[in-house]
Amino acid sequence: MLFGVTMPKLPSGRRPLSPGSRAGLGAALVLLAAVSGLELTDGEEANFVGLFAAVPFLAAVFAYWRAVLAVGGLATIAGLIFATANGSFGSVGMINVLGLVLATGIAATVATIRQRQATRIAELLRLAAVAQQAVLRPLGPKVGALAVAGRYISASAAADIGGDLYEALDTPYGVRIIIGDVRGKGLDAVRLASIVLGSYRHVAYERADLRAIVADLDRAVARSVGDEDFVTAALVEERGGTLTIVNCGHPAPLLLRRGQVIALEPPAPAPPLGFMPVAQPRVERLEPGDRLLLFTDGLGEARRDGEFFPTADRAWRLLGHGTVGDGLASLETALVDWVHGQLDDDIALVLLEYAGSDGGPAVPMPSWEVGAAGS
Repeated sequence: MLFGVTMPKLPSGRRPLSPGSRAGLGAALVLLAAVSGLELTDGEEANFVGLFAAVPFLAAVFAYWRAVLAVGGLATIAGLIFATANGSFGSVGMINVLGLVLATGIAATVATIRQRQATRIAELLRLAAVAQQAVLRPLGPKVGALAVAGRYISASAAADIGGDLYEALDTPYGVRIIIGDVRGKGLDAVRLASIVLGSYRHVAYERADLRAIVADLDRAVARSVGDEDFVTAALVEERGGTLTIVNCGHPAPLLLRRGQVIALEPPAPAPPLGFMPVAQPRVERLEPGDRLLLFTDGLGEARRDGEFFPTADRAWRLLGHGTVGDGLASLETALVDWVHGQLDDDIALVLLEYAGSDGGPAVPMPSWEVGAAGS
């Protein structure tokens, strides 16, 4: 069972042919027919029997070893027929036929090795997908007063694995969201992402101040990476309609409000986690219907023919309709179409919508808002 789907068990030794295997077998049979036709038009002399050796090797590129043996057997029989067509079977014909047998055996061995490697790679990819699923838990559809949706777009068609991360939690201090991007790729990036998320899932419930969370996460990163490794991150908090953002070297979130798109840049730049950031919070008052897009830098770097994807220009048209999940689906479709399916980096997306106060218990006011409330 994988991701809740039970895979059917096949009888031992019987496997359905994949489209690639069928294509490979078809190409091998076409080659077999072509060489046979060439021999038929050449007369009684078997001048092209050696070309039959290419048939099992062509099948071995895609098909299982049993299919390779079957196709190679057909090629050997065809070679034997043509080698004996003139009523004699000399040493040259014998060598050709033995060469076909040898070629078939070698091709079947190659097919076996290729299939074992393909199976091993597929298993590693499944394990990688499971690892990333464990790191990036599903978001939403509602967290506190926010509708939430998350999406991970992999730059690789082979595996959804990288160092982009996100999480949304309903804490005693309001809804808290993190989005981040680990420098690097592969399992090392996933490991560091899991460390950041594991620390965040703990301290987000314990720390009243986002800046204290940043300090905790910075120490966790510093303990786990080398001097040149880091994690960019943006932490977002919603308390009773007050939005607070602490940004550590991450792309600024986009606020979508009444047809406008506003980049929520930090008051001052701060370095990524791992470089002891001292970040200043940005505070905004939310209005019902506001949407907030959080994203990693793969979105900002997506381009075709040197032209970057116009995220800010298209954000409202793509993200301002339907549910937040619908908005992210539209953005992904437009993005993949823009780059013709060729992304240079993985992308994590989180879209939030503020529906207004739910009338529930009030959460503590952020410490940096106390002075403003009392004035």
